[in-house]
Amino acid sequence: MDLFSISQLQQFSGIKAHTIRIWEQRYNALSPKRSEGNTRYYSSHQLRRLLNIVSLMGYEYKISELCSMPDEMLFKIIKRHLKNFSGPDLAVEYAVSQLLAAGMSLDENYFDTLFSECVIRYGIRNTYVDVIYLMLARIGLMWANDTMPPAQEHFISNIIRQKLFSAIDSLPSVKSAKNSWLLFLPENEFHEIGLLFAHYLIRSTGKKVFYLGANVPIETLTKIAKEITPANLLFFLVHNDTPNNTQKYLNTLCRYLNKNINIYISGNEKLISQLKIGKATKWIHSVEDLEKQL
Repeated sequence: MDLFSISQLQQFSGIKAHTIRIWEQRYNALSPKRSEGNTRYYSSHQLRRLLNIVSLMGYEYKISELCSMPDEMLFKIIKRHLKNFSGPDLAVEYAVSQLLAAGMSLDENYFDTLFSECVIRYGIRNTYVDVIYLMLARIGLMWANDTMPPAQEHFISNIIRQKLFSAIDSLPSVKSAKNSWLLFLPENEFHEIGLLFAHYLIRSTGKKVFYLGANVPIETLTKIAKEITPANLLFFLVHNDTPNNTQKYLNTLCRYLNKNINIYISGNEKLISQLKIGKATKWIHSVEDLEKQL
């Protein structure tokens, strides 16, 4: 998929469609094409150009200058600014826009460079909380509408997963299973990034983690829970399911597990807010919530 509507450009860039049109009309910022039905559409090249422009907003350039620059000049300026972020808000917006641009163009080397710069500047925790989370939130808008190009979605997700696995592997091993955690995603849940970051946070506090990953059948989960008797269990709900189905799953889970296990749930706030989670289950709203429990 290499065709994007203006509403999709808005979702990726955070710039309103009306503003994008003004930039086109006044400064020739983008050059959309038209389908046989006369519908405007943009290529991935046009999307990356817009993200490059957004990356440099707030620096010493006027929007009219940025929109008029050729792509080669935009990228040259971006490379110059890569190691010279100025100001927290601007730095985060720059990083998010450029990571998106690298992901959309399948540029792994540039993505690696940007990610490394963020980790050096912010550390793993804050890179995830302040940069990666915002980028995924924008991508999530596309996931929700099933309009995110599958190749780019998998490309970005898998790079981030690799980074988190590497960060986890770099932590000292934990032998003691005291106060251990069992982490998993239920059946039909496949987006592991939040769970992997939780894995990193828990391991970084010196606690043992049993990580089962995605799409775990409840029978498998309850069997392993009986074998290893973890003190805590954490799972994420990401995709949209009916509250009724999810409630049945949660009730079954609580019924089958040892009553002494602390159950934590996180993820889809709209869905979780409609559940009766009871006293045995705690809702983790944020990274800070999880850190308090640790």
